Amino acid sequence: MSEFKPAITLAFSGASGAPYGLRLLEVLVAMNYQVFVLISSAARVVLDTESGIKLSGNEQKATEQLSALCQAKPEQIKVFGKDNWFSPVASGSAAPKKMVVCPCSAGSVSAIAMGASDNLLERAADVVIKERGQLILVPRETPFSSIHLENMLKLSQLGVTIMPAAPGFYHQPESIQDLVDFMVARILDHLNIEHTLAKRWGYGEQH
Repeated sequence: MSEFKPAITLAFSGASGAPYGLRLLEVLVAMNYQVFVLISSAARVVLDTESGIKLSGNEQKATEQLSALCQAKPEQIKVFGKDNWFSPVASGSAAPKKMVVCPCSAGSVSAIAMGASDNLLERAADVVIKERGQLILVPRETPFSSIHLENMLKLSQLGVTIMPAAPGFYHQPESIQDLVDFMVARILDHLNIEHTLAKRWGYGEQH
């Protein structure tokens, strides 16, 4: 029996918003979930630009980098390359039932909506949809074009949760980290994971 809670797939695509995904990874690890990480080529550029993380293109080295960053246990984080078709996330017989793409580019939204499956991120999302699992997309784009909206509507009608990176302000954030935590808290809510990251509406304290 695994020492970790059930695995969750976390994918980073090339949209701005790397701190959201990194914080979500950190929190999931702290809560003892195993996390399968997928990172597009564009996402590596964004991670470097926004967070100063030069993530290796080698699966093992990238796994070691993120594990060190999040203080993960051995085997808790597993990074899979975009062409690793033998990874668990590529098949409905082994893939986790929950997946988050955070941040999610408009291009990834389009590819997932079309069922393109041209890389592992797209295939993993396709698997979760076909297996009737839980897929959450966190698009970070503004404004949305009609094309973006049509793609998101199509996915929403398939049961995919579309959660734009649009933090609220009713909790009176005092830092960028507070805004990041607001979005991560909402993602955790939808994953049915208890947390105390952010104040809830109508409560004076964190619950």
